[in-house]
Amino acid sequence: MESTITIPSDSEVGRDKISVYLWSVFLICFFGNASAGTISTIASVYLPVIADQLANAGSAEQIYEISAYINALYLAGWAIGGMTWGLISDKIGRAKSLAMCLGTVGIFTFCVSYAGSWEVVVGLRLLGGIAVGGVMVITMTLLSEVWPAKTRSVVMGIVSIGFPVGIFSSGLVNLWVNDWRQAFFIGAFPLILAAISSVHLKESPKWKLSQLNIVGTEPQKNSHFKAPGLIHGAVVFGSMLIALWSAFSWMPTWVQSLLQESSGQTERGSVMMILGFGGILGGILSGWIVKVIGIRKSMLICFSGALGISILLYGFTQEFSMWIYPAITCLSFFFGISQGLLSFYIPQLFAIEIRAGATGFCFNAGRVITALAVFSLGSLVVYLGGYGNALLLFSGFLLVGFFFVLVSKSPSQQNNQ
Repeated sequence: MESTITIPSDSEVGRDKISVYLWSVFLICFFGNASAGTISTIASVYLPVIADQLANAGSAEQIYEISAYINALYLAGWAIGGMTWGLISDKIGRAKSLAMCLGTVGIFTFCVSYAGSWEVVVGLRLLGGIAVGGVMVITMTLLSEVWPAKTRSVVMGIVSIGFPVGIFSSGLVNLWVNDWRQAFFIGAFPLILAAISSVHLKESPKWKLSQLNIVGTEPQKNSHFKAPGLIHGAVVFGSMLIALWSAFSWMPTWVQSLLQESSGQTERGSVMMILGFGGILGGILSGWIVKVIGIRKSMLICFSGALGISILLYGFTQEFSMWIYPAITCLSFFFGISQGLLSFYIPQLFAIEIRAGATGFCFNAGRVITALAVFSLGSLVVYLGGYGNALLLFSGFLLVGFFFVLVSKSPSQQNNQ
């Protein structure tokens, strides 16, 4: 006898089940994204100390190089994970894959605390980045398949700000924990989430149906990936991501270079908290901004605003002062808006039949480019005369993104062709 699987409609699901199980899925996905945000940026907060201790008091050039490897290979791992874990979850299921990713993130983050050399830190961050890429993909996929359609967009929007909440949290950790090795004990949190997920999460009914070849009975159109659309999406997403992750990866170190003799622990932690807070606020407001002025104008304002603040911040700041805090707040606000806008803008560039695959390519191709840029920034610090000049150079990629959006048609126009 053949087994059958049915998906209950929203009306068939009791209110108690929605409040108990689905809200627990929401919390797991939200805190999974938040832990990803914390773990992604915790190394940046402690980077000056980590590089100095594990380089055995080497030269400034050696510290720059080590820092570049730690940051860039983490982003490369994230890109690899984003491209592969979605495919893995298609094979073995969303719930199982999410538990595996969270557990892997926790293990490799926790192990950084016991690293005896910078090479070990680089390897562990690379592996942790692969798992974080999976968490970011699977949480959204799982929610899109199990949450009722009526409130799905709202819930997924809230979950998306989990990452900047995590960035804010990494600043708090820096303020509370002086020892960088103890700070990486934060890996225990995703381990706890992994244990809860493995016991509590149920597999997506829609995924189960897809395994039985029940889903997708309508004929699919003969859609193809087109290079111009893929290039446009990857460049627009990647140009913003280069500026964003250059700031997230190197801003605490830039602040430390301005302080010179001070330990800088409080200032570095405060900067990371501000980056996270601005990202949260910008992400929340991005949808409202699109409703008022449209996606294309929103994108142009976002790119130009981030570029203008970057020029003022990196180009005209020679020593640390209190004005840095409001400037970073404004910059992170534009960064936060950009993530909401890009999540809306990029998918609309493609027909629905190829949307998921094409969007995944644009997002993760952008991360590969960003990893190379972050690595190059660390290598160019000496030649450019400091972190400020290097950050200013890579902020110039925002102009590339602005130009590509300016000369392009609106997403709806592109899809109609």
